[in-house]
Amino acid sequence: MNKFITFEGVEGSGKSTQLKRLGEYLIGKNIPLILTQEPSGTPIGRKIGDILFDRSHQTMCPETELLLFFAARAQHVREVILPALNEGKYVLCDRFSDATFAYQAAGRGLDFDFIKTVNDYCAKQVKPDLTLLFDLPVETGLQRAGRRDAQLKDPSAADRFEKEKIDFHNRVRQGYLKICSSDPGRFQVIDAARSVDEIAVDVGRRVMAFINQQA
Repeated sequence: MNKFITFEGVEGSGKSTQLKRLGEYLIGKNIPLILTQEPSGTPIGRKIGDILFDRSHQTMCPETELLLFFAARAQHVREVILPALNEGKYVLCDRFSDATFAYQAAGRGLDFDFIKTVNDYCAKQVKPDLTLLFDLPVETGLQRAGRRDAQLKDPSAADRFEKEKIDFHNRVRQGYLKICSSDPGRFQVIDAARSVDEIAVDVGRRVMAFINQQA
């Protein structure tokens, strides 16, 4: 199959912008695809996301957070991802299981083996074929996220995770890099400190090389 591509990275890494840019580029080349995201890739997932990212939910315990993400993933895989892959489409997904290992295992300190077991069940063993990790210092990413949030009409709509302490975000970043080093054949690290246009060119080149390998 080899058509499942995920975008991962810390807050403010620009991955969402780059996913949209890449989608437009690939559509221009008549490549069949869908763009989706976690946890909000389905109507049910969007309702779960409203709970997860609400800044008023500061008392949410890590276990609740973890299981909500898994619930959204179970629905997402069955309703969106697997049907698209079975139709022969490329799936470009903004965050997937690696985010859970980075945020909830490395960031929150939850048990890695438990997360792997439940993730395999919820995701039906579906794993990305290519993962682009948008990496940059967390201070830079949080500054970008702050500027983005300042433009929101409703400040309360900003992401709950952005309010975490810097140590949390550094653990997440190191978690991503550790996952990447354990699976170098799947991951490609993108220098996310560059300009949007520079990154877009780099991403397009890498993904087209991956797609051409499938031909």
